[in-house]
Amino acid sequence: MSEKTLYLECYSGISGDMTVAALLDLGASEQVLKETLGSLGVDGYELRIGRVQKCGVEACDFDVVLTEHEHGEHRHEHGEHRHEHRTYGDIRMLLENAGLQPGVRKRALEIFQVVAQAEGKVHKKPMEQVHFHEVGAVDSIVDIVGTAVCLEDLGIEKVYISRIYEGSGHVWCQHGKLPVPVPAVAQIAADYELPLVLTDQPGEMVTPTGAAIAAALGEKEAIQSFTIQKIGIGAGKKDFKQANILRAMLVEPEEQEEIWELESNVDDCSGEMLGYAMESLLEAGARDVYFTPIYMKKCRPAYKISVLCQEADIRKLEEILFRETTTIGIRRKRMSRSVLNRELETRETSLGTVQVKFCERDGELWAYPEYESVRRLARETGKSYSAVYRRVKEEL
Repeated sequence: MSEKTLYLECYSGISGDMTVAALLDLGASEQVLKETLGSLGVDGYELRIGRVQKCGVEACDFDVVLTEHEHGEHRHEHGEHRHEHRTYGDIRMLLENAGLQPGVRKRALEIFQVVAQAEGKVHKKPMEQVHFHEVGAVDSIVDIVGTAVCLEDLGIEKVYISRIYEGSGHVWCQHGKLPVPVPAVAQIAADYELPLVLTDQPGEMVTPTGAAIAAALGEKEAIQSFTIQKIGIGAGKKDFKQANILRAMLVEPEEQEEIWELESNVDDCSGEMLGYAMESLLEAGARDVYFTPIYMKKCRPAYKISVLCQEADIRKLEEILFRETTTIGIRRKRMSRSVLNRELETRETSLGTVQVKFCERDGELWAYPEYESVRRLARETGKSYSAVYRRVKEEL
């Protein structure tokens, strides 16, 4: 069974209450959410869950109503309330001592840690001593733990985040008038390389809680293409010119992966230099390396060096190309490729142990004995490579 994958479409920003609402609309259990939140031992609030219209789109609305200090007033993350402040250390102890499922506790702690690190940098304080004004409040503890509970209830294993759209101008908060994005959001975006898109929409569209959810839970790579299985829509608390909603979609990613190609043309490298460069590149993690004979200006015979790799390996592979070849420039090209599901297994044959790569697509299976195993068996048995390969294929 394939893992459950969630895609959050943040074209009208993201906040904690919007995330919980979207996940509830997607099918997370309201009863499980309320029971788990009740086990935290945090009081002074009531939950209100209903339906609203945003630009004609029906959405789930998740609201935390404070009952102790500001009875009857609805909250949202874009506003401020006066209530007890907590440090990150207080919140961490609260979550560690609560009877939460391990997955819920892990995700909630990860989200709070992201905000604590950002607030610590903004206010120049150690993380444990950070006082949370918005995120440490009762309502945002509910939002963060609620997000973790809903993800666990839905069985979500991977979360992908779209580009995150943010507003402009200034907003009032406890510290005064702050620019949008507010400092904590800007710091989280910087620390985790969140893809923020600034718009001309006045006001705050991304809250610290929302940014922390995206940073802590979102996969580092972008999802390329997918089919949608189910959609949940969570409402924000503001009215913009666009629908203030967050769409949460259960998706099935297509069997594609992103890969990069590095290219360089050289006309003054010996065969030995190219051979050593190829070995070094493959040992450093290149997916493939190949040379293509070409003719350069003045009809000089040359080779085009092509290296396929993951984005994370680009820098070290370029360093090898500059060090081990005579190139003075490298081109980069990002591509997506379709790949078969692959598994490497060890099998016993009449000739000995062999590793086999099994590939599958739409129920059809292919088996490919690994070169190193076939070569070893050929040398051990004295048989030809082709004879060993045929025998192994017959016995699989």
